[in-house]
Amino acid sequence: MLVPTPELPINIIEIMKQVPHRYPFILVDRIIDIEMGKRIKVIKNVTINEPYFTGHFPDYPVMPGVLIIEALAQAAGILGVLSIGEARKSNEIYFFAGIDNARFKRQVIPGDTLVLEVELIKRMRGLAKYRAQALVDGVLAAEADLLTAKREV
Repeated sequence: MLVPTPELPINIIEIMKQVPHRYPFILVDRIIDIEMGKRIKVIKNVTINEPYFTGHFPDYPVMPGVLIIEALAQAAGILGVLSIGEARKSNEIYFFAGIDNARFKRQVIPGDTLVLEVELIKRMRGLAKYRAQALVDGVLAAEADLLTAKREV
């Protein structure tokens, strides 16, 4: 089925209609590019108001690497949901199911704009594999291969 590309950019209000995540754990702010069933580009604005900065190196705030990976996984889940072409069922969730080849190349600090680029590699029986990277000012901050699993809860 060919799914039409939605009008871009897609803001946080529309994103929250598609994913179950909410503050303080929704880690994407805006979709700036998408090719249905293939790839997505998402923005996460990193601000000093993020709750994890109070305890993660308070004198030198750095976004935890696991949260960068989680943001990439959320972008992958959004690509999966939007590519189906229908609204996500309320009992349906895309879980983060696996990670391979994770590498961290640059620190992400308050004031940075994290650009999350995710490409679908393979889809099979409710599972999807993605290649993902996070960039700041065009410089690679993190990369990983991710696996998501669609499940009813």
